[in-house]
Amino acid sequence: MMDKKESVKEIDQWIEQLYECKQLSENQIKCLCGKAKEILSEESNVREVHCPVTICGDIHGQFYDLMELFRLGGKTPDTNYLFMGDYVDRGYYSVETVTLLVALKVRFRDRITILRGNHESRTTTQVYGFYDECLRKYGNSTVWTYFTELFDYFPLTALVDGKIFCLHGGLSPSIDSLDHIRALDRIQEVPHEGPMCDLLWSDPDERSGWGYNQRGCGCTFGQDITETFSYSNDLQLVSRAHQVAMEGYYFSHEKNVVTVFSAPNYMYRCGNEAAMLEIDEKLNHNFMQFDPAPRDARSNIKQRTPDYFI
Repeated sequence: MMDKKESVKEIDQWIEQLYECKQLSENQIKCLCGKAKEILSEESNVREVHCPVTICGDIHGQFYDLMELFRLGGKTPDTNYLFMGDYVDRGYYSVETVTLLVALKVRFRDRITILRGNHESRTTTQVYGFYDECLRKYGNSTVWTYFTELFDYFPLTALVDGKIFCLHGGLSPSIDSLDHIRALDRIQEVPHEGPMCDLLWSDPDERSGWGYNQRGCGCTFGQDITETFSYSNDLQLVSRAHQVAMEGYYFSHEKNVVTVFSAPNYMYRCGNEAAMLEIDEKLNHNFMQFDPAPRDARSNIKQRTPDYFI
């Protein structure tokens, strides 16, 4: 049986390989996902995170843009990261992207937090690219199965020093407090409705109260909802991802909500900047914006995915 030192050395080798955008073998991914399950199963639905930390939004398989993010923001463990979901689908390198982030989590569990996004699900990845990419790169769906089973273990939300509430989507009419979130059973496929679905799918809106979400999942929530939830839970800010931001980020609800999007030129055609949100020891905010990594022949890869955004 491999001892701890040998295990660390092996994972370091995997990380070095993944930084070069070289995928792991099927057996290595099976081993990695097993280790990650052990770690993630110990984490709460509201993952406690301490400053300083850099908060990131959607990545969507844009591996070389993730490398640009690490180039500018620093690599783990030198920089603490909190990723708010949507690592797969859309981009050309979902396999390498999610494998690297999971490997970093296994190697530096206290330095990186990986939350679940609405794309970390079986149903969504069968439509938007990750399933097909696994078939193309491994010749079967086994790696897809390993990862989608692992996605069930990803925490739903995080709380930075008790003041900044982070999640992929938004608030839920079924949830008044963080304790309600802590009590949810998250080890399951993302439901089509209910509080867990809302946390991963909902969006802020200019209209007051709760509203219908055109995505078909989750709901919309107004400034009054954000203010009530923030006051009840003693929050300074709600940080979320899930929506394209042309400048990489934007504020809603009188700056009580910030949307962070970390996939520049989303889907290789949207022309948006990306951003990450740096939080220092005193909870001061700094947005670091960045453009796509320099393109090379990899952009010539063609794939068929639906055009509408979810």
